[in-house]
Amino acid sequence: MSWQNYIETFKEASSYKKRIRRYISDRNKMLGKGGQKNTPPYTQKMSKHVTFDKQLEEVEEESFQIHDELQPEVWQEERLNSEARERLIEIAANFLEGLEIPVSMNDLRFTGSLANYNWSKYSDIDLHIVVDFSKVDENTELVKAFFDEARLRWNDKHRITIHGFEVEIYVENIDEEHKSSGIHSVTDDEWIIKPDPIEHTIDFETAEKKSQDYVDRAQRISNLVSDGKYELALRHIERVKEKIRDMRKVGLESEEAEFSAENIAFKILRRDQILKRLNDLKADAYDNMMTIKDE
Repeated sequence: MSWQNYIETFKEASSYKKRIRRYISDRNKMLGKGGQKNTPPYTQKMSKHVTFDKQLEEVEEESFQIHDELQPEVWQEERLNSEARERLIEIAANFLEGLEIPVSMNDLRFTGSLANYNWSKYSDIDLHIVVDFSKVDENTELVKAFFDEARLRWNDKHRITIHGFEVEIYVENIDEEHKSSGIHSVTDDEWIIKPDPIEHTIDFETAEKKSQDYVDRAQRISNLVSDGKYELALRHIERVKEKIRDMRKVGLESEEAEFSAENIAFKILRRDQILKRLNDLKADAYDNMMTIKDE
């Protein structure tokens, strides 16, 4: 969509949120009517795909091991594979062209575990498109929201793999701080931060305990939805998601950085799709909360 259309859509969404807030005062009374007492307080859709096991799947410790070389199909003597580099540049250019607003790319960066020595079969190609948000609009927060929506839509729609690793796009502001011990400029074909293959140890026991704690919290939230406590469930979902984000931030800012127990716990949760299931549960709780059943 165009930038102007996005602004108009944003204004319409704000108006819609106001109408929803006005409705909330009557919501609880309405939800207590009809056949709700005799039917499960969750949607058929939720019962199929929003589930939480009491225990995480067994963590493959070897998938977090530190290799003595960069991924050999992606990198050749610490230089990005030329064919992969050309394809990544093309992907980024096509993404920006699809936005239908004039955007100039300042740099294209390859980061994450595949730009480091802790890559595994679960790794993605984290492709960061660096843009000066202020040149799009002075309201950089709104610009960030626009880019986030666009890249989430692109990532959901496309499944592009390079040597078996899926490409994930992120749009980064030019002065945004990105914590990583491996960042490669695809545009300039050179390292911005070159990874160091030094010896690292990972505290798996702590990482598993931290991730299991969030699985337990997710299960309790699922129980709240089953009990029809939708508003309370929504508050807990936002709180848990915020705490997971903060946990990872603390880990990345620590001395261990990507190898910290907090960041490993985040990766375990992501592999087990806890974050996705929380988002699905949020949508289902909201749908049920807004539903008015026939008497």
